[in-house]
Amino acid sequence: MTDAPNGAHQEQGPTLNALAQYIKDFSFENPNAPRSLGPQTKAPDISISVNVNATPLSETDFEVELTLEGRAGEAPDLLFGFELAYSGIFRLTGVPQESLHPIVMIECPRLLFPFARQIVADAVRNGGFPPLFIDPIDFAALYRQRVQQA
Repeated sequence: MTDAPNGAHQEQGPTLNALAQYIKDFSFENPNAPRSLGPQTKAPDISISVNVNATPLSETDFEVELTLEGRAGEAPDLLFGFELAYSGIFRLTGVPQESLHPIVMIECPRLLFPFARQIVADAVRNGGFPPLFIDPIDFAALYRQRVQQA
């Protein structure tokens, strides 16, 4: 609540604050280097999987973990592989209970994604390949899919 100019109290709307962001776990593999760094006869098949998990830390605070896993090529000719668990601590206040879960599972990973995407792009580039820029992810569709499966 904040004080209005006339001394009356004014209700504050819902808020979402990112308190911290961090790499929880990260791995990059370039198992066939230096052979994999040479010219390729065809573009590799790239597969990427995405997962979101959340853990309540208090009544208002949540740890949200965005996991990105990917590979370029297939064994035995794997070019590279990566696994990234990128997390954030988020505080939600003034949010109705029925909206809490969708916000945590859609909006929080949406805020984390650009940072995780850049970490992956930099790691792939530092591994000797062109940077891999992952396409934007529709976290609302991912959420609906998980709800239907549950």
